[in-house]
Amino acid sequence: MAQISYQRFPKVKIREMKDDYLKFELRETDASMANALRRVMLAEVPTIAIDLVEIEMNSSVLNDEFIAHRLGLIPLTSSRAMGMRFSRDCDSCDGDGQCEFCSVEFHLHVRCDSDQTLDVTSHDLVSSDPSVVPVDVVERSDSSDQRGITIVKLRQGQELRLRAIARKGIGKDHAKWSPAATVTFMYEPDIHINEDLMETLTLDEKREWIESSPTKVFGLDPDTQQVVVIDPEAYAYDDEVIKKAEAMGKPGMIEIYAKEDSFLFTVESTGAIKASQLFINAIEVFKQKLDAARLSGDTEEADDQFGELGAHMRGG
Repeated sequence: MAQISYQRFPKVKIREMKDDYLKFELRETDASMANALRRVMLAEVPTIAIDLVEIEMNSSVLNDEFIAHRLGLIPLTSSRAMGMRFSRDCDSCDGDGQCEFCSVEFHLHVRCDSDQTLDVTSHDLVSSDPSVVPVDVVERSDSSDQRGITIVKLRQGQELRLRAIARKGIGKDHAKWSPAATVTFMYEPDIHINEDLMETLTLDEKREWIESSPTKVFGLDPDTQQVVVIDPEAYAYDDEVIKKAEAMGKPGMIEIYAKEDSFLFTVESTGAIKASQLFINAIEVFKQKLDAARLSGDTEEADDQFGELGAHMRGG
């Protein structure tokens, strides 16, 4: 009996690309792979975020824990994160932050000496590594009046002095390490209009049917007055046009299917890394996970590294 091969060769086509936004097509694969890629982008691509805060002086209205939490949520430029070590795996330091391989040190010292409220922001954080700074510091132009992400406000006589350690991490451990603001995908719709049934409608009925769609998927050709698909990707799988056709006594006038091997992805980055780099890093992490799974299925030694997973994949 011939062996059945389930091997596929997914294809990617970039639709739109900006520093913080990416839209692309993923074709010739299935939903399990698409969702795995989405989850890796959200939770397993590493970034750098503040993880340890030592507060020396805090006379502001916010307590120490509140300030530490706000510091952790400030996105930091993380282009070097893939090459850094996790602090738990670093054998070059004792976790105090004085290590170029697994951490970056920040200092902040602000005191309000005037009678005007002083905003303490991400721009006041001084980094030991010029390549790892708050994202808004990089994006700010010289002509901008913005002062960055607000940490706390100080009144006259109040002071904040602290030391912070940023470390490599992943969104699975804490959301502050997630490089993505959002990652979504949808099945690419395949829309078929029954022209014979459509032509039995009057012009007003066509307009009424078109307007039943919450999104601008269909339109009227100005020359032929025929209903045409103007933006299939705007379809939200709400079935409103199908219900409208049935209510008008024209079932089957429109048929919409989801292409089960074609997906449209939208990726928005927090700015920690560019959206395009987020996608590339996700593929690299995905490959590493697949290699680890393959290794655990092929070697007895994998039991020590992967525990029950390796035994399960070998049928143990």
